[in-house]
Amino acid sequence: MSTQSPNEAILRQHAEQEFAHEIEALKAVDEHPRPPNWTLSPWAVRTYLMGGTLSNGVEISPKYIGQARLMEIAISTLATDRALLLYGLPGTAKSWVSEHLAAAISGDSTLVVQGTAGIGEEALRYGWNYARLIADGPSRAALVPSPVMHALEHGALVRVEELTRVPADVQDSLITILSEKTLPVPELNTEVQARKGFNVIATANNRDKGVNELSSALKRRFNTVVLPVPETLEEETEIVQQRVERLGRALELPAEKPALQEIRRIVSVFRELRQGMTADGKTKLKTPSGTLSTAEAISVVNSGMALAAHFGDGQMRAGDVASGLLGAIVKDPVQDKVVWQEYLETVVKERSDWKDLYRACREML
Repeated sequence: MSTQSPNEAILRQHAEQEFAHEIEALKAVDEHPRPPNWTLSPWAVRTYLMGGTLSNGVEISPKYIGQARLMEIAISTLATDRALLLYGLPGTAKSWVSEHLAAAISGDSTLVVQGTAGIGEEALRYGWNYARLIADGPSRAALVPSPVMHALEHGALVRVEELTRVPADVQDSLITILSEKTLPVPELNTEVQARKGFNVIATANNRDKGVNELSSALKRRFNTVVLPVPETLEEETEIVQQRVERLGRALELPAEKPALQEIRRIVSVFRELRQGMTADGKTKLKTPSGTLSTAEAISVVNSGMALAAHFGDGQMRAGDVASGLLGAIVKDPVQDKVVWQEYLETVVKERSDWKDLYRACREML
């Protein structure tokens, strides 16, 4: 029988559960003013996101590696009556930042609406328990609140993922909520008014530009923070290394921690193909059709660790990441395969310390 506690058996804990000890440590030293119904002050939320050492010696791990000013703008926005839109390429940590903001501010990151092309207005407003509706008629007991309604009633943050995937007419149901801070329920001749602390964090990626553009009326209700791809190789390598370590612990992979050099090589491949140029600027490269995001680099390393753990000696090597690189880069079997082959022959093959990676990747083609 397993001796794990219920939380330990969960594959991925919510941020407020996984980092509960850090949130409690921040509460203990947080003497800064807090907006109504916030768990932590804006100063403490920034520290939670960016990391640091507290006065009581507790280490707070960084959740976002990048420009601190972007996080300060995001936090300050949520302390006003404006909603927050996190915008950027896929894999730039929009959902990750959204989750951690909700965890640190409301203590609950689980109020989420997942935007899809088939989503209905009830996902943002409310629905009905039709059995009770037929039996008793319209009543509060028959009403099924959405995460947005729940956040309004409890003064919490609600997350709307992939807002531009939501049809325009459904998007517009947010306008009254964001401007009037109220949700009308005409069937009951009443409304739900927002308690202090309520706000919305939405995410959207610019690869969806043109799918369902936000109306100008809705755009005005959001402050937009664009999350960029990591600026430097070192920054992106650190992000990948941290996330891989956490995933490895959660999955209980019996593999050695991957060498920093191996992670740097994978990140270098992604960055050079993404930018269409080698790091030294001397060789121009064709770019593949995919995004080659940091999230995909994390997946390649994680898959390599699993191969090394279960079908190798536990130490991740070039052969363990070759298939992951191929899968991440070659999305179009014709166009992207040419891009990858050219990169292997003109860049990877010429680097003396990358010979093992070149051989392993060639074997996969």
